[in-house]
Amino acid sequence: MNGFPYTISHIAEILDAKSFNQKQDALISKLVTDSRIVIDPEHSLFFALNAKRDGHTYLKDAYLNGVRNFVISDDRYLNAFSDANIILVADVLMALQNLSKYHRQQHNLKVLGITGSNGKTIVKEWLYQLLAADFNIVRSPKSFNSQIGVPLSVWEISDSHTLGIFEAGISKVEEMELLADIIRPGIGVLTNLGEAHAEGFASQKEKLLEKLKLFKEAELFIYSPEYTLGLNPGDLPGKSKFSWSLKEKADLQILFIEPIDGKNYIRASYKGTEIECLIPFSDKAAVENGIICWATLLALGYTPEEADVRLEKLTRVSMRLELKNGINQCSVIDDSYSADISSLAIALDFLNLQNQYPKRTVILSDISETGKSEEVLYAEIAALLKQKNVDRLIGIGPHISSSAELFEMENTFFESTEAFIEQFPALHFNSETILIKGARRFEFERISKLIAQKVHDTVMEIDLNALAGNLQFYRAKLKPGVKIMAMVKAFSYGSGSFEIANLLQYHKVDYLAVAYTDEGVALRKGGIKMPIMVMSPEPSAFDAIVRYKLEPEIYNADILRRFIDFVKEDHYPVHLKMDTGMHRLGFEEPDLPELLNLLRGTDKVKVASVFSHLVGSEEGLHDEFTRHQVARFKAMADVIGTELNYPFIRHISNTSGVSRHPEAQLDMVRIGIGLYGFDGGLKGNAGLQTVAVLKTTVTQVKQIKPNETVGYGRKGLLPEGGTIATVKIGYADGYSRAFGNGVGAMLIHGKKAPTVGVICMDMCMLDVTGLDVKTGDEAIVFNDQLSIAELARQIGTIPYEILTNVSQRVKRVYFYE
Repeated sequence: MNGFPYTISHIAEILDAKSFNQKQDALISKLVTDSRIVIDPEHSLFFALNAKRDGHTYLKDAYLNGVRNFVISDDRYLNAFSDANIILVADVLMALQNLSKYHRQQHNLKVLGITGSNGKTIVKEWLYQLLAADFNIVRSPKSFNSQIGVPLSVWEISDSHTLGIFEAGISKVEEMELLADIIRPGIGVLTNLGEAHAEGFASQKEKLLEKLKLFKEAELFIYSPEYTLGLNPGDLPGKSKFSWSLKEKADLQILFIEPIDGKNYIRASYKGTEIECLIPFSDKAAVENGIICWATLLALGYTPEEADVRLEKLTRVSMRLELKNGINQCSVIDDSYSADISSLAIALDFLNLQNQYPKRTVILSDISETGKSEEVLYAEIAALLKQKNVDRLIGIGPHISSSAELFEMENTFFESTEAFIEQFPALHFNSETILIKGARRFEFERISKLIAQKVHDTVMEIDLNALAGNLQFYRAKLKPGVKIMAMVKAFSYGSGSFEIANLLQYHKVDYLAVAYTDEGVALRKGGIKMPIMVMSPEPSAFDAIVRYKLEPEIYNADILRRFIDFVKEDHYPVHLKMDTGMHRLGFEEPDLPELLNLLRGTDKVKVASVFSHLVGSEEGLHDEFTRHQVARFKAMADVIGTELNYPFIRHISNTSGVSRHPEAQLDMVRIGIGLYGFDGGLKGNAGLQTVAVLKTTVTQVKQIKPNETVGYGRKGLLPEGGTIATVKIGYADGYSRAFGNGVGAMLIHGKKAPTVGVICMDMCMLDVTGLDVKTGDEAIVFNDQLSIAELARQIGTIPYEILTNVSQRVKRVYFYE
C-alpha cells in the first residue's frame, strides 16, 4: 500500500460527502479513473469522471475488474452494486483533486514543480536521473500533467519519499491554480514556453502568467528571461531566483555551444568564473532541456564539477511504448528504458490491447526505489500480471528472481541480462506478443535487438495516441447516442492493419469497415471481434465472409440474390447501400420495389444498416447538394423502414460531414481520413493531430562539381556545384517520381533539402549544400512540419494518395504513451 492508507469512511469525511458503505473499514491505496487500468482492485477507488465520456457508464466494467469502491455524482447509480461502497459527490473531478490535495498536505517533503509548453516531461525524467542518487523520488508517471494526471501523480507520495518531481500542463485560464494547490512546489522550473497549447489563451503573456501561478508559493524559481519576455523581474514568483540565458546576462550565462561527435560541449559564466559541461545529445531541444537541468543542479547547490559529471551520464528518455514486428511471428512492445509500477500498468494495458496472438509474454527487470518491501512490491506485480492475463513471465534480476514463487503463470528467471542473452536460443519465442520492460541499468535494448525484426532504414512511425485523440475530436462533435464506424480499408490508409483496429476496438468504436474480404479476414485473424462491414463483397468471397462473421455491403439486387442463395443461417446481417449522388455503387429509388420484394421473401438476411455516401461534404460549394443527398437518403431509408418490422442503423455522414454537417449525423457516422489527421472541411485541419511520420536515412554524401549531373537521364543539375545526400527511399517505397527534380523536399536537421534529379526505385538524391549532413542522418519525408497535405499539393494529388501509396515494405512502428 501507499504507506498512508485511508479507509473509505475517512475519504468520505475528507470530501464532506454522503457515503453508502457496506464495509466502513475498506482500505484505499489506489485511485482509478480508467476501468481498464486497475492494479489492485481490492484497494482501489474508482472515480466516475465526466471527462471525454461519462465515467458512470464504466462503473460495471470497473466492478467486473474487481473494484468495490466508487465515487459518483449521479445518484441513479447508488444501488448499482449491492456489495459496493459508494461515495456521492457533486463533482467527481473536484473530489479527486480535493482528496489528492489533502494527501499532499499530510507529507512534508521537498517538491519540485515543472511547467512550460515544451520539454516538461524530458526535464522531469532527466532531473530524476540526476537526483536519484541523493533522494527517494516520487514523480509524475509518463506525462501525467493534467487536471486528472496531477492528482493521480501526487497521490503516489508515501512517507518514504524525500523529493517529489511533478509536471503541470494547462490548456486554458483558471486551471493552474487548482494544480498549484495540489502540488505545492517549493522549487519551480519553467521550461520552453513555445506556441503549443496557445488556443485557450488570449495572448502569449496571458499563457505565461497563468503558468507562473504554479510557483506562487515557491521558495526558488529557475527560469530563462527569454521565456518571460514582457514581465518585470518583480512580477516573477519565487523568494529567490536562478536565471540562465543563451543571449543575456544571467546567473548561468551560456557563452558558446560546440557540437562534438554527436554531443554538445557547453561553456558558461557562473559566479564570475567560466564552467563547462558536456550534454550527450546533439539536437537543439535536448541541449536546451539539458541546460535547464544544469541550471537546476547549480541552483540546488551542486558544484559545477559534480553537475558536469552527472550531466554527461544522462540517457535518452523514451516516453512512448514502441510496437514493432518481432522474430518468429511475434509482436514486440518495447519499453526497455524504464520500470516502475505506474508505467508497468500502462504498458500492460497496451499489451492487453493487442489481440493478434493468443499468448502474452512479459520480460521484466527488477523494480527499485519504490519505497515498498520486496515482498509487498512483487506480490503487487504478480497480482497485476495475473489480472492482465499475462501467460508467461521472464524475470531478470536478483530481486524478482528471489520472488519467483509469487508468480503463478509460466515463468523463467535470470540473474542478469547477460544470463538471459546466453540462454536466448533455448527460450523459443513464437506467435506471441512480448512486452519488454526494464530499468535502464539492465540495458534491455540488447534484448529488444534480439527479439525485434531489423527495421528497414525507411520507416513510418504511427502515433496511436494522436489517432485516439483524433477519434475523440470527432466523438466530441456527435450528438448523444450516435455510433461510429471507423474506416480501416486500404491497410488503414497505409497506417497498418490489426495495430490500428486493436486501438479502435479498445476505444469502443461501434463498427469497422474494410474494402475487401481479405482485409476483414486479416483483422479477424488478428483478434478483432467487433462488427466489420465489407464494402466490396465479391461472390467468390462469400464463404470467407460467413466463416469469419463479416457483414457485406449489398449494393444491387443481383448481389443480394446471390448472397441469399449462399447463406445457410437465418438473419445474417447485411448493409444496404443507397446511391444518392455518388453514382458509384448502390440502389436508386427505382430499385427499391425489387429490393423490398427480395427482403420480404426471405429470412436469410437481416438489414443491419442502410447508408449512403456524401460526395462533397468538405466544400461549401456543394452544401446545397449535400442537403439534397441527406433528404434523398432519409426518404429512401423511410421507404425501407416502413416495410421492415425491425429497426436498423441509418448513416450517410463521413469525416467532413461530421465537422461541417451536424444535421447529417443520423444514427451513425463513418470516420476515415479524419482519424489520420486530415479533414478537407477543417481549415488547416484545425484541432487534429499528426498521426504518421515517414522518415529515412542518408546513405552517402557526395560533393558535386559545377555542371555535373545527378541521376538517371542526367536530369539533376547543380550549376554552381554543391553537396548531395543519397537517401534510402524511392518510388518502390511510395515516394512518387513526381517529387523529382526539385518538386519535393525532405527535412534534414529541420532544414528543407530539395530533391535533385529523378526519383529512383529504392533511393533518391537531395541537395544539402550548406547543411552539415553526414551518413546515417535522419531525413523526414513528412511529419507535422512538412505535412502530407503540403506533399499532396506539390504533386497535385490528395493526402489519401500520399498515405496509401507508402509501400508495405516500409516498416511501420507504432508508438503509444
